[in-house]
Parts: sequence; C-alpha cells; structure tokens
Amino acid sequence: MNPFVAKEIFDEKRNADQYDAVGITLASPDVIRSWSHGEVRNPETINYRTYRPERDGLFCEKIFGPTRDWECACGKYKRIKHKGIICDRCGVEVTVSRVRRHRMGHIELAVPVSHIWFLKCSPSRIGLLLDMTASALDRVIYYEDYLVTDPGDTPLKPNQLLTEAEYQDYFEQYGDSFEAIMGAEGIRKVLSRVDLDAFMKSLEEEIETTKSKQTRKKITKRMKVCEGFRTSGSRPEHMILTVMPVIPPELRPLVPLEGGRFATSDLNDLYRRVINRNNRLRNLQQLKTPDVIIRNEKRMLQEAV
Repeated sequence: MNPFVAKEIFDEKRNADQYDAVGITLASPDVIRSWSHGEVRNPETINYRTYRPERDGLFCEKIFGPTRDWECACGKYKRIKHKGIICDRCGVEVTVSRVRRHRMGHIELAVPVSHIWFLKCSPSRIGLLLDMTASALDRVIYYEDYLVTDPGDTPLKPNQLLTEAEYQDYFEQYGDSFEAIMGAEGIRKVLSRVDLDAFMKSLEEEIETTKSKQTRKKITKRMKVCEGFRTSGSRPEHMILTVMPVIPPELRPLVPLEGGRFATSDLNDLYRRVINRNNRLRNLQQLKTPDVIIRNEKRMLQEAV
C-alpha cells in the first residue's frame, strides 16, 4: 500500500559499493504506472482446482510473469528457444519465473483516496500544509463534511468545512457559483493548487511577525514539510492516491499446507478488499446509483486503504 519507492535502484551491472545512499521520495501516479506491468482487476489469487494463477488477479502470470521457467500459462511455448515471445493465446511472456520477484502491478482507483501515513501520523502532513486539524481532515476524508475548494462570489472561505445541511442551504442560495467537495478528491484538488515557493515565502513572513511560541512552533513544522517537498521535487497532491501499486507476488506468497490449504500473506487479503470495493464502486457509478450509496462505498474504499 506504500507509495514510497527508492529513487535509485541497484543496477545488476554495477557494484553496490558505488552507491553512497538511496533516496526515497513520493511517487506520482504516472511513475507508479511506469513500474507496472498491468492492472490488477480480479481480487482472486489462484484457482484452487488447478492451482494456477487467476487471469488479471493478484498472481496473474500475464502481469507478473510465468510461474515456470521458459513456459507460458497455456503451454503453447516451452523452453528457452522461445525466450522473449509473448504468447498470442494467454499473453504471458516466455521468460524466467524469478521476474515475479520484481515485476509490479497497479490498481486504478475509482476515486482518489488519502494515504493513511500522511493523514493519521502525528503531526498530519496534509493537515500542516492545509492548516487543518486532524478531526477536520477526518470529517472530509470520510465523507462527513464538504470542503470548500472554490468559494467563488460567496461569503465562504477557501478550505472552509460545511455540513450536509449547510451545503444544501448554500447551494439553494448560490447554485453553482461555488465548489465544495467531499472526500480525498477535495483535499487533492486543494493540494494541487499549492505553490510551494509562495507558500514558503508567506510562512517566512508570518514567523517574523509572530511572537507566540506555540504559533512559531507550528509554523516551523509547516515550513519543514514545505521544504521537504521543495527539495525532493515531489508534489503535495501525491499524498492522495489515484493509482495504487501492487508489489510483486513473490513478496506476498501463497504457501501450500497439508490438506490442500494455503498460508497467505495479510497483504493479499488487504489488496483483495481494495479491489472488491473498487470494482463495486465502479459498477455502482455506471448504474447511476443514488449519491448516499455511492458516498458510503467511497468511504469503505478509503477505509480499505
């Protein structure tokens, strides 16, 4: 579930002693897609009759590579002489099975979700950037309150929270002249508008004029987060996930036990829950289901992540 990744990955042709350090930074949705060899749409792992990976599932051979060296899933191509060929029947590349140790997949999320580290860890990185309390963030992320993303020609203020009743009152009064969004989608929209250089400049001016120790301490924390984004080259909106990376299957294996049972990593159950809820939400969106049900499904997807 983690969007972090090492910026520099050891090249097999180079000696590890040539590296002084490994830099870690946030990954953008495009970077996550570039790592991936395919989208995982099926929550299943393996077929318990054939013991072969399910297509488009969490152990799919088409995405992560073959389970047997130099053999595609359907058996049309076998042996090393077919190296590099992608089977026209099953879509599996003929290569060594050890590629399943490093090939990744991804899940295209039906709605943006907040990464839990940046939401729940104290102090909340999202909260520091937006100057919002943890409880206020929770109410927005878990679809209880609306976040004003564009006040327009109304008395509303940017990043102001509105309850359902307040939102309906303002909507009846002002119509589409303002914008307020629930969930991580609203948070992402606000974060995407943050100009880090201008934000840092305003914080520097603010810390010079304030005398309160508590306020100075808070501003210092906000400056530290802002400077972290500036030096790493990452964007604040990347704290909100629109694409979720799926780690290689060999790092979350299914281990056969006696009696036909399997021991599995907890990660597989977590991924399965995300995929199930994501697929259900997509189906409900296509069926034009009432907003109350859609909102509940979005909250459940956020909780799964």
